[in-house]
Amino acid sequence: MASDFWLIAGLGNPGAKYQGTRHNMGFMCADLLAQRWSVTFGNHKGLAELGKGVMDLGPRRERFFLAKPLTFMNDSGAAVSSIVAYYRIQPERVVVIHDDMDLDFGRIKVKRGGSSGGHNGIRSIDRSLGTNDYARVRLGVGHSRRGADAHRQTVDWVLGGFGGDQRRQLPDFLARGGDAVESVILEGLDRAQERFNAR
Repeated sequence: MASDFWLIAGLGNPGAKYQGTRHNMGFMCADLLAQRWSVTFGNHKGLAELGKGVMDLGPRRERFFLAKPLTFMNDSGAAVSSIVAYYRIQPERVVVIHDDMDLDFGRIKVKRGGSSGGHNGIRSIDRSLGTNDYARVRLGVGHSRRGADAHRQTVDWVLGGFGGDQRRQLPDFLARGGDAVESVILEGLDRAQERFNAR
């Protein structure tokens, strides 16, 4: 029988060297949601940090799992698909939070399905779940300058940290990312898109 739990998965890379990098926006937003909803992380099969919580706002009460894959970004699907299978969560009740270079820093877009946009974590999840029919909260980190070695520059960019001005804006940005996740779960995808995509 399908579970009535949601799965919120914030993507990133484990380890101190990756903390605070653009590619770890999903982890940072997951940590914020853990604080907000008093979620304690434990270990899920060595694949993810996983906790359980309840969003209780007015008439709506939704139970959820909150995950931070430990598999490194490019193999995020192994962790997400393991949790989905173990707890019998339907893909349409999965929300993935990730960095997105196609959006300027501070922009948020909520979507369901569509292409991976070159994001290796999303590509891995699509492959492991066998579907892209899940919600995504895309947190803009902007783009590196394009040069001769575009791949190397892209890697350096997403694994780099934020400058002073962006660092100051980051807490508010992450808080809005958390709001967008909650909106998907408590208000539905259409309402979340109305609230966050037009900004």
